[in-house]
Amino acid sequence: MYLKSPYPDLPEVPDANVYYTHFKRPDQAEWPDFTAFIDATTGQRRRYSEYVKRVEDLATALGTSVSEGGLGLRAGEAELVGIFSENCMDYITLVHSCLVMTTPFALISSYSTAFELRHALNLTKVTRLFVDAKLLPTLLPVAKEMGIPIDRIYLLLGDAPGFRSVSELVNHVTEKRIPFIGVQPAKKNTLAYLVLSSGTTGLPKAVMISHGNLSCAFMQFATVVKIGAEVMPPPTPKGLEGLPTQLAFLPLHHSYGLHQCCFRALILPQTIVILKKWDIKTALDVVQKYKVSSLALVPSIVHQLVNYPGIEKADLSSVQSSGSGGAYLPPELSTKFSSIIPNANFLEGYGLSEGTISAINQPSPGSLNGKLKIIPGSIGVLLPGIEARILRDDGTPVKVNEPGEFWFKGGNVALGYLNNDQADKETFVNGWLKTGDKFYVNEEGYLFFADRAKDTLKVSGIQVSPVEIENVLLAHPQKLITDVTVAGVSGGRTSDEKVPRAWIVLSPKGEQAGAQTVIKELDNWHKKNLSKYKWLRGGFEVVTEIPKSPTGKTLRRVLQDQYEDRLRANVKL
Repeated sequence: MYLKSPYPDLPEVPDANVYYTHFKRPDQAEWPDFTAFIDATTGQRRRYSEYVKRVEDLATALGTSVSEGGLGLRAGEAELVGIFSENCMDYITLVHSCLVMTTPFALISSYSTAFELRHALNLTKVTRLFVDAKLLPTLLPVAKEMGIPIDRIYLLLGDAPGFRSVSELVNHVTEKRIPFIGVQPAKKNTLAYLVLSSGTTGLPKAVMISHGNLSCAFMQFATVVKIGAEVMPPPTPKGLEGLPTQLAFLPLHHSYGLHQCCFRALILPQTIVILKKWDIKTALDVVQKYKVSSLALVPSIVHQLVNYPGIEKADLSSVQSSGSGGAYLPPELSTKFSSIIPNANFLEGYGLSEGTISAINQPSPGSLNGKLKIIPGSIGVLLPGIEARILRDDGTPVKVNEPGEFWFKGGNVALGYLNNDQADKETFVNGWLKTGDKFYVNEEGYLFFADRAKDTLKVSGIQVSPVEIENVLLAHPQKLITDVTVAGVSGGRTSDEKVPRAWIVLSPKGEQAGAQTVIKELDNWHKKNLSKYKWLRGGFEVVTEIPKSPTGKTLRRVLQDQYEDRLRANVKL
């Protein structure tokens, strides 16, 4: 099946540095000088004019010669900046300063262990690092091993003797009155940054995002916002200065957090309240204190919020819009969360790093002269400028309401993977991105998530969707569990056949009933509601929590490996 976005086609993506798209637009000349950022921990604030000047001053410091006190970076040279830090205002500053200089950067997870960090540095081949001072104990031994000199490591956040900081670099430019170095020329295919894939099924790969990818993604979002506002004008925010206020806790090293706070935030004047990392109590306090109007969430956070004791007493009255991305959100969770913020729009979308950020979103109802609407359970429609195909395993097109692998193409599809020809050939095919995710399309052209292709099981030759089983278990009327994941484990009729197994987290009601009672109830329930080949022949296991990445993706592989290790140990005995 072939699909094309219902939105108008995008204008030609500029063959230029994306900085002009983010900061040099005509509409921005009319913007007031508003509070752009607030550090939720320290209370520090930065106005928009200060933000822009700091970006330009840091870019100047990056490009100024070493003899004049700068770092001496030059466009076109083999330099790549690694960013290894928790969220902070200067993380966003550095991102834009690198874009000004056309010096690519690599986003490295602040959660990285030494093993993961070693892989990231080896994969990206960064030549310099900007880091959070508290992460130095993890970084320094690995950096030494990788041959990165200590004088090429700088502080983005915190203090540590012997290291130059971003503030020192910016202050030097200001004190010496060094003029702005200027926006360096770039083309559509100029590398902007590397983002590491989630690695839920193996070691991460480095996705190459270009200046053209960034411009296209911004234009897609701006188009959707503009068209949506024509039918649903945004209500007046209750936040500072009468502007929208967004809570920024999503890790900036991930595509979702990066775009929400660094790029999409520049579509209109708004205030970003930055949390270093997620903490539910702090987040709820900050929402109330700063009258946060917008929440960008991931499924694991939605799950935590709806199950948080006393959530019904939390003051979320300022929240006017919210959304979930980064991973699949079960409909039941979506419904529960919407009941917590009944006066806010709650929209979902779909994207992945290889597509820069997004490919599908739920539209504002009534958009395009009443053509678009929200359909319960649907992820929505294709973003502007995107074409898609949904194919069976044999490469033939699916029919209406038949699941198949989702392929798409557009200006937001990444350049490819860094130094990984095999992965490129498997994922990027003649301009099309093979997502590995399964969707189906209804008669009206709305897309519905079906499953991860790589997580889909085949039992007796028939495909079994872990997501379908999870949704059935969560729908048990007694609400005996709060979270679940299903994955394939050994135990099939052949050595390579996997059978589904469920890992469950008991609700307070489930704990009161007892694990064995819950397992018996769920076993009967799912057998009543699912075909026999979908039954959990791998059994049930009660766990205290389901392991998830910082961006909300369920790490099925962790649970599968633990199970298989125990199975092997028992066999040896």
